[in-house]
Amino acid sequence: MNELPDHPREPLRIALSDDHPVVRAGVRALLDAGSGGAWTVVAEAAGADELLGLLAVTPLDLLITDFSMPGSRAGDGLTLLGLIRRRHPQLPVIVLTMIGNAPMLRSIADTGVAGLLDKAAAAAELTQAVSAVTHGQRYYSHALSALLDPAAALARAGLALSPREAEVMRLFVAGHSVSQIAAQLHRSKQTISRQKTDAMAKLGLRNDREIYEYARSEGLLS
Repeated sequence: MNELPDHPREPLRIALSDDHPVVRAGVRALLDAGSGGAWTVVAEAAGADELLGLLAVTPLDLLITDFSMPGSRAGDGLTLLGLIRRRHPQLPVIVLTMIGNAPMLRSIADTGVAGLLDKAAAAAELTQAVSAVTHGQRYYSHALSALLDPAAALARAGLALSPREAEVMRLFVAGHSVSQIAAQLHRSKQTISRQKTDAMAKLGLRNDREIYEYARSEGLLS
């Protein structure tokens, strides 16, 4: 008996969302050029409100969206990603962004997105990201992966802090008081307090709560 021929797999259905038409056109061109028939762009949105309406009525296999799309009633950024996650928990999302702030990038990753792509790397990595995500993998672009690496957090801080300031901050977020740090490092409490204050100023932190938030976002707390 002759075997039945395999049915061709339907192309994956992708939606694009960005408030800049030129960006959408560029992303679509990259996807079209690299699809090989594996996927197709079936819908586009110019903002968060339009995107949420589109998602409610359009069957999709993947969403590629900008992170910052101001001017919508629904909100953008983390608020929008949270809404999408709650309403469409099975939909993989790749976020395009120009953000280079490690704590914010980690907050984006923590929403459960499947991919996080630096817009500057889109031309080189977009089709690779789509292929990885559609095969159930997470994909972070090379530049953003370096920023998201918790092991690099102290090194990044070290670019701004002196070695002594970095050590004081490391011990402080580990739970040591100023007096304990002074005793451990054989410095005066006044010196430790000044180094802590100087480090906070360099990192843009205003109080102890922000120090711990920074440490948590940078993966410095166990």
